[in-house]
Amino acid sequence: MIEVFKTNVEEIEQSKMIVVKLLEHYPNSHINFDLEDCDRILRIHALSISNHKIIELLNSFGYQCEALL
Repeated sequence: MIEVFKTNVEEIEQSKMIVVKLLEHYPNSHINFDLEDCDRILRIHALSISNHKIIELLNSFGYQCEALL
């Protein structure tokens, strides 16, 4: 399963911190950012993903996040 999210993450260091935190909740998944994209894409490839949980986690770190369809 692959989910894609629009974020307001701008810095590489921020994205690295978020990936580490997300991997704590979704071990064995592949997580990356495309900060070159205008939507600052967060892409997660995992067996099971909760969009609500991802959005909640990013919001708790102070970032905006919304699922892209």
